Amino acid sequence: MSDASKGITYADAGVDIDAGNALVERIKPAARRTNRPGVMAGLGGFGALFDLKGAGFKDPVLVSATDGVGTKLRIAIDTGNVDTIGIDLVAMCVNDLVCQGAEPLFFLDYFATGRLETDKAARIIEGIAKGCELSGCALIGGETAEMPGMYDDGDFDLAGFSVGAMERGEVLPRGVRDGDILLGLASDGVHSNGYSLVRKLVEVSGLGWDAACPWDGEITLGEALLAPTRLYVRSTLDAIRSGGVHALAHITGGGLTENLPRVLPKGMGAMVDLDEWDLPPVFKWLAATGQMSEAEMLKTFNAGQGMVMVVDQKQATKLIKLLSDAGETVTRLGRISQGEGVKYLGSLL
Repeated sequence: MSDASKGITYADAGVDIDAGNALVERIKPAARRTNRPGVMAGLGGFGALFDLKGAGFKDPVLVSATDGVGTKLRIAIDTGNVDTIGIDLVAMCVNDLVCQGAEPLFFLDYFATGRLETDKAARIIEGIAKGCELSGCALIGGETAEMPGMYDDGDFDLAGFSVGAMERGEVLPRGVRDGDILLGLASDGVHSNGYSLVRKLVEVSGLGWDAACPWDGEITLGEALLAPTRLYVRSTLDAIRSGGVHALAHITGGGLTENLPRVLPKGMGAMVDLDEWDLPPVFKWLAATGQMSEAEMLKTFNAGQGMVMVVDQKQATKLIKLLSDAGETVTRLGRISQGEGVKYLGSLL
């Protein structure tokens, strides 16, 4: 058959199947590093298999979570710094799972772009694998979609899906009562919420992503704002298994103001003492740049506390030591009280 008779190919339409196959081969070693008990089959098949009995569960309940990283992607795209955005993707899902008391088991990603750049895609997915590895969660599948005409040159989108499990009867929250202590686990920055506002504030400041970071002159502003979301999985699971944990709240969109009430029973509220911790420099800069009110700051950002644990007051000291030994910076934020919503004492700004 002559070359002229071959006609138009898929590659002519902008989709390079060979590049996709090359990407799968490149990321297989990273995926293999995330293997854990229970994984039966991963990348390459039409579906991924996981054995709950092989993972050690006797009477499991499954828990699922899905999320993205929002417009933080825009900073990663504009700066070309895509190596850690995958950690954010994993963290946004698995940090939610542990709030139910579940151990994350496996993760699948969805990566979509207009034109597949194998090196960039591999860096992104290797970041996803790193997040899975750090949280004991297997990367067992995903989808890479090359869709010309859907995305501008260089743009991409990410979404993630994770499944965890717990033994029946161990779901959180449970047992939350008046007098329980609130323990805050420090964040590593803005994490992955509020970035539409962050980008607006950077625009107001007149700075570019490559400008020196106003609160850390050793790095650029873009690098500082791409600090990945902290993974709380291993430390919080250890705390849950040690006893005394009644609830966990991942402080994402809505901040302390809206996320804490999600884990409290009807008729219970939270008293939070803002004088117990210093607002991290990134949030001070954002607040000052936008002349933001304290209420807006607490409702939009994590304000330095990425996870809040509700614990039995008699076991708080033990849990603080356990979490600190695991590398967490722990703050006694306040306590559970009768009422509704979150009441603040003191001031952050």
